[in-house]
Amino acid sequence: MEKKFVVYNTLTRKKEVFNPLVEGRVGLYVCGPTVYSNSHLGHARPNITFDLLFRYLTFMGYKVRYVRNITDVGHLENEAEETGEDKISKKARLEQIEPMEIVQKYTNTFHRNMRELNILPPSIEPRASGHIIEQQQLIRSIINNGYAYVAKGSVYFDVEKYNQRYNYGKLSGRNIDDIKTNTRQLDGQSEKKNSFDFALWKKATPEHIMRWPSEWSDGFPGWHLECSAMSNKYLGEVFDIHGGGMDLIFPHHECEIAQSTANQGKEAVRYWMHNNMITINGQKMARSLGNFITLDELFTGTHKILEQAYSPMVVRFFILQAHYRSTIDFSNEALKAAEKGLERLMTAVNTLDELSVSNETTIDILELKEKCFTALNDDLNSPIAIAHLFDGVKMINLIKAGAEKISACDLEILKSFFNTIIFDILGLKDEKTESSKNNKILEGAIDLLLKLRIKAKADKDWATADKIRDELYALGIEIKDTKTGFEWSLK
Repeated sequence: MEKKFVVYNTLTRKKEVFNPLVEGRVGLYVCGPTVYSNSHLGHARPNITFDLLFRYLTFMGYKVRYVRNITDVGHLENEAEETGEDKISKKARLEQIEPMEIVQKYTNTFHRNMRELNILPPSIEPRASGHIIEQQQLIRSIINNGYAYVAKGSVYFDVEKYNQRYNYGKLSGRNIDDIKTNTRQLDGQSEKKNSFDFALWKKATPEHIMRWPSEWSDGFPGWHLECSAMSNKYLGEVFDIHGGGMDLIFPHHECEIAQSTANQGKEAVRYWMHNNMITINGQKMARSLGNFITLDELFTGTHKILEQAYSPMVVRFFILQAHYRSTIDFSNEALKAAEKGLERLMTAVNTLDELSVSNETTIDILELKEKCFTALNDDLNSPIAIAHLFDGVKMINLIKAGAEKISACDLEILKSFFNTIIFDILGLKDEKTESSKNNKILEGAIDLLLKLRIKAKADKDWATADKIRDELYALGIEIKDTKTGFEWSLK
């Protein structure tokens, strides 16, 4: 692309031209889920946001290494104050199964939901529990550099010591005095030098299931530590972009900066990007607040506040219609409007193949294309890009009605960039066409099996013929033999 790609850097609080550390390559790290429950609408937003970024960087020709972690240990119930039970251990206790069964169960549902939303898988998806050694190495380095201390088997980051040389609070805009004032001294945390110091390693209590041996104690790593360790391992000491939700800026990402800087004497991340929240009645949607709607509930319409089911592409389109740094307030009305808008867009895409061409073009295709990419180059402004796509929809309808003309060459340009933006960059799918295609594949497979059954009967291979009939019946497909062959229907 000729024009510069601009992103908003949370660290500098301004838009900056994106220039990768290594020409032609991008290192991208995004905080993934803590897998102890089903994914909800709030989880869809960061994953769709950074899927859009991943897709656009790839479209621009960059070779992107996209790392998105799985948190499967160390995330305590009260994440700000680092107290309470490990979220995964608690869910395992409630369901009476092993913690890693919980991890696998909800990792599977997370992956399924991401596929349904047409979110591309990351290049690498490391788990915190698979990188205990790397996290312990990082802790030793921070201790050796004088920015952490051991207390009763736990290891804490010395925020005040760090702040004497560096700036703790630079990402969130908080200063150390405000943090001191607003941090409570809790029972059981008297081992800390200061109440705002955060854990790098926690000594496990006797009932704590998830624990690993270390030179300090049998315990587990702090939640903030995993991202510093895994981003360093897979992207190096310094990498291009770190993404996540705005709710992670403090303390999680602030602590990441402190850990990485204390370890290597320099910051790891060049551009920090954060998506805003989805709200319900103005309140952040979160599992901890109990006001969430799971993605499965959205797709099936089973949540009590839903008036209908909303398909994965409607949900994706709903999220892309707002800029990633703005809030989105959930409502049935907004999702229904997104559903209608998406249908209009897909109808126009299908209409492109029906248009008659002329010797001339009376609309400005190149200007429309330029406007769409100018919007995307401006900090991924998907709502403006979509607005221009709807200008294109009007053009398509006018051409179809005969009120405007388009040449064969310009029609190919229009098809190419429409399909590129809608399917490759925005990551939308035409669900009706996909469903129809899948139905044709299914029909073809059943017909093939039944033809094999006819051959088996002709060869007097009754066992094979009966097996095909019975297996299909078990799958819900009824077979009726006729004089000319067969008929089948769904039960």
